[in-house]
Amino acid sequence: MTKLVVVSAGLSVPSSTRLLGDRLAAATAAHTGAEVRVIEVRDLAVEIAHNLTSGFPGPALAAALDAVTEADGLIVVTPVFSASYSGLFKSFFDVLGARDQDALAGKPVLIAATGGTARHSLVLDHALRPLFAYLRAVVVPTGVYAASEDWGAEGLPERVERAAGELAALLPAAAGRPAPPAARRAEPDGFTVVPFEEQLAALRG
Repeated sequence: MTKLVVVSAGLSVPSSTRLLGDRLAAATAAHTGAEVRVIEVRDLAVEIAHNLTSGFPGPALAAALDAVTEADGLIVVTPVFSASYSGLFKSFFDVLGARDQDALAGKPVLIAATGGTARHSLVLDHALRPLFAYLRAVVVPTGVYAASEDWGAEGLPERVERAAGELAALLPAAAGRPAPPAARRAEPDGFTVVPFEEQLAALRG
């Protein structure tokens, strides 16, 4: 079965960051039937700090790192702090990269973030996308940002569904199965428009 892992860096309980991760995971699983595991980075904070100073992960952190490495795809969600991802979120992926530089190479990743105002939505393209490009992940075209006013408003469900569909299109290839055919559009001049997610899946295949 396809393995989908959600990495949520929310700090509060309940957390809008976790809520967004759950919605993205449910939408992706609806397309793929993937098995979903959620990693709450908050619960690993002490072990992350110990790993940064000792170089050795505790059992819970080691299990989380293994789950991310073995996943067919990731959904990563962080709250915004100072116009960027949280320090705890970055520390988790620093530990992952120090343990295995190829852990995310070629892995489909959906990026998402939450914040109090829409002004911070650029965090997706100015912070998260460069981070995962550096880690050589395949970042899906649509990132999802949810400000406080987005919950219950029009637009967020559509963005969630679009991003989930793009991730789902990459998951079968990541799991070693042929990707499902994507919708193509014929233009009047005879050219055929191939969806971007299908092109990414073809590269991975």
